[in-house]
Amino acid sequence: MHKIAENIFGFTYKLLQHWNCNDTIAAYFSLAINILILCLLSYAIYLVFSYVLVRSMILIARKTKTKFDDLLVSNKTAKYIAHLIPLLFIYKVVPIILKHFIYWEGVFGKLIGIYIVLLVLWITRSVFNALKDYLKLIPRYSDKPIDSYIQVIMIVLWTFGVIAIILFLFNTSIGTLIGTFGAVSAIILLIFRDTILGFVASIQVSVNDMVRIGDWITMDKFGTDGDVIEINLATVKVRNFDNTTTTIPTYSLISDSFRNWRGMLGSDGRRIKRFILIKPSSIRFLKEEELENLKKIQLISEYLTKKNKEIDHYNTSHNIDKSLAINGRNLTNFGLFRKYITQYLMNYPGINKEMILLCRQLQPTPHGIPLEIYAFSSDKRFENYEYIMADIFDHIIASIVYFDLEMFEMTAGKNGEA
Repeated sequence: MHKIAENIFGFTYKLLQHWNCNDTIAAYFSLAINILILCLLSYAIYLVFSYVLVRSMILIARKTKTKFDDLLVSNKTAKYIAHLIPLLFIYKVVPIILKHFIYWEGVFGKLIGIYIVLLVLWITRSVFNALKDYLKLIPRYSDKPIDSYIQVIMIVLWTFGVIAIILFLFNTSIGTLIGTFGAVSAIILLIFRDTILGFVASIQVSVNDMVRIGDWITMDKFGTDGDVIEINLATVKVRNFDNTTTTIPTYSLISDSFRNWRGMLGSDGRRIKRFILIKPSSIRFLKEEELENLKKIQLISEYLTKKNKEIDHYNTSHNIDKSLAINGRNLTNFGLFRKYITQYLMNYPGINKEMILLCRQLQPTPHGIPLEIYAFSSDKRFENYEYIMADIFDHIIASIVYFDLEMFEMTAGKNGEA
């Protein structure tokens, strides 16, 4: 091969010498001819190998079941390799063409060597991009921060690539270069601070399974409330529910507090925890005639009959003076209302009956007594969950009047002030 190249690229110089041309003229003229021949041959080699490699890769991708080779085609790996082959040819031929130009031989040799290193890194990058896309198609890897790992590997490879380029340019020994890097390590750490923090954070996030792609997270510090769509070495992208995108530093996931809703989505229900305020002055004991009227409410009819007998038996056996309602045992409109709401929730189809279900009274406040619903919706989808919760509270608010209760409302003063 070397002999053939010498015959092809040395022919012009020998011919000019045979014609008794000046050595300088012969050297420059043969150089121009040789550069033209080199360009034509390199382009021809590129066309041949580009066609062969790309077509071969496409045919292999069509015949195999795996998606990896299809992704190699889409990431143009074969096309980048086709660039490398004529470049290697040029690297071998340059010393022959520039045999009479020692200085330029060294310069062009270094430049081509640098270009080869960069092209190898570019080919490696396309392979890793194909690998990243392939792993995302596999369910057990689809929610992992693959981008972060690929970026770390590429940073390491680019570091070695830069070292190789420096060695090419300055003919420096690896020991001298490492010593120089040691001296400027503080500057390197300062420059790559976010990258190093992001790398450490991405490892912790992955090992501790804190966040996956597809998780719904809420982070008040950054106004984030939506689904994680990408986890990189330095950033995490979240698509908010208003279709905006928030980008947060990866290391913020371990340095700041955030809420991950994955546990809720993976559970059997989504929690409903909301209250209404009852006006304290509307709470009272129920009279006998009122109890008879409330027995018409089917959900508590059986409960009222049973409870009335129990209370009457207690009051009679203990000789309770019922001239005052406060004496003995009595039912209140508020307590009966809580029982009604509990029964209503037990019969509501959208509530998971296997999970906690409460209708409870909370600590009284200056604005009234909170009546809280604590239950779990069977449907966890946002729009259905909101509909179920609204439907329940529509019924609660409409039912209050039947128990002679009142909701607390802020009233306006004479000047319209609350």
